[in-house]
Amino acid sequence: MLVSEYGGEIVATGMVFARVGAEWPFYSYRITRQSAVSRALGRAKAQRLLNLVNDFDGETEVGGLFVDPSRRGLALGRSMARSRYMFIAQHRDWFGERVMAELRGYQDESGRSPVWDALGRHFYDMEFQEADRTGAIQGNQFIADLGPRYPIYISMLPDAAQAALGRPHNDGRAAHAMLLAEGFRDDGYVDIFDGGPTLVAGIDAVRTVRDCRRCHVARIGTVAADAAIGALICTGEGAGFRLTTGKLCCDDADGATIEPSLAAALGLREGDAIMIAPD
Repeated sequence: MLVSEYGGEIVATGMVFARVGAEWPFYSYRITRQSAVSRALGRAKAQRLLNLVNDFDGETEVGGLFVDPSRRGLALGRSMARSRYMFIAQHRDWFGERVMAELRGYQDESGRSPVWDALGRHFYDMEFQEADRTGAIQGNQFIADLGPRYPIYISMLPDAAQAALGRPHNDGRAAHAMLLAEGFRDDGYVDIFDGGPTLVAGIDAVRTVRDCRRCHVARIGTVAADAAIGALICTGEGAGFRLTTGKLCCDDADGATIEPSLAAALGLREGDAIMIAPD
């Protein structure tokens, strides 16, 4: 969670799941392409298919990013999002090789999900909100029990559902852009309920993780303006993990000089280990 420097209230939250699909399978649709050729007609036709898969079982997930609506526009979402990658880098052996992120899917002006109305409602015989709540509380076994057994031809779905596949909710477009900027890619995975995009990256290829480096606090004092760099700075492990942004001077050999305010915010003393990434 992100705590405001003014009053100490919580202003943003974010989640990291070290392993998904551990207690019950993690389901996604993957969009694939299948071509067919008729030599008799001299015609070729390619179809896109939805395939129910468990490709992310055992992988890491980042999600649950929320910013207090009254604090939006202050770059808190970006700081909260990147703090998750710093946490992963600080505890690298807790996590696997890949990380994924599910984004909420597109909904129309009435709040309906075109993908759910075209697909899920027919298999699960419930409204979208009920299915989402059931999965969160009771697990995903009902998906395996009632879900599609065979690939689904996308061309047979209504136009609105086809257009919504892989499209993030309007409120999630900024989060989508931040994930792409971090090096996540679209490999054709979409959420089984609302068709929102699922992006994936190799953990060590995520920009913030890749750019992290470790050093130690050599001095707490004034940082010369001409030597200062803006950085995300973190320390601590597990529940003791703390992160802030600020300016410091860091030499790989001699360690870092940080301002007293940053040291106080992170509870640091000279000699303590820190991890930094460019802000």
